[in-house]
Amino acid sequence: MEQLDRDEALKALAWQIELGADEAILDTPVDRYALKPEAPPAPRPAPAGPSAPAAQEPSPEATEAFDLDPVAVARKLASEAQDLAALQAALAAYPHCELRNGAKNLVFSDGQPGARVMIIGEAPGRDEDAAGKPFVGRAGQILDRMLQAIGLTRAHADPAHAAYITNIIPWRPPQNRDPKPAEIAMMMPFVERHVALAEPQAIVLMGNIACQGVLGRRGITRMRGTWDEAFGKPVLPMFHPAYLLRNPSAKRHAWEDLLSLKARL
Repeated sequence: MEQLDRDEALKALAWQIELGADEAILDTPVDRYALKPEAPPAPRPAPAGPSAPAAQEPSPEATEAFDLDPVAVARKLASEAQDLAALQAALAAYPHCELRNGAKNLVFSDGQPGARVMIIGEAPGRDEDAAGKPFVGRAGQILDRMLQAIGLTRAHADPAHAAYITNIIPWRPPQNRDPKPAEIAMMMPFVERHVALAEPQAIVLMGNIACQGVLGRRGITRMRGTWDEAFGKPVLPMFHPAYLLRNPSAKRHAWEDLLSLKARL
């Protein structure tokens, strides 16, 4: 076969491509299984240059930040509070609960500190977030009427006839969603310290979130009206007033629980 020059070879290749040839095939077949694998090429030496710095042990500050436990931080801050004002300041300074970033106000408490009854609700709603106080919306109005029915009010000067009110969560969750277990866990040291500083004789847990945080379980329909104990205090689970707004037929159970609370006091 005559030797083709470059131009003729390219023209011949283009002609074959036009005919549909899309791969090159040798004149004789090759048994690829019989071929010995080629040895991998030796690695090329790295160019001379500054050596990489040796790995350093993390500093104690970095290790502490990596191992940071939000619950442990909350427990430390809460234990250092010697009164309710200091506890509120510690809660306001607590940086690890992201709910604070979307809330307008910290909702700490309302009512008379030192009251015989301490009511622990779930989390602030829109009205509570705007006012910075717990139970100020429609649910709060029902709660006030419930308390008045057994001779209690928020602002009564006599602790025997007063009520002190707070929530498990002090910041409004987005779209009024239920607080997450991690959010409840990091708030519980503050709640426990809150109870110790307020010194109530009895605690009322209103709703599933309050029961989950304080008693570690849910199921308010089964739990309501049955006295329990937490923080060294008698505890009474009750329906949340917002539930009574949605289910008026449950008000008779709420009245039974109120009479039980009055008898206990």
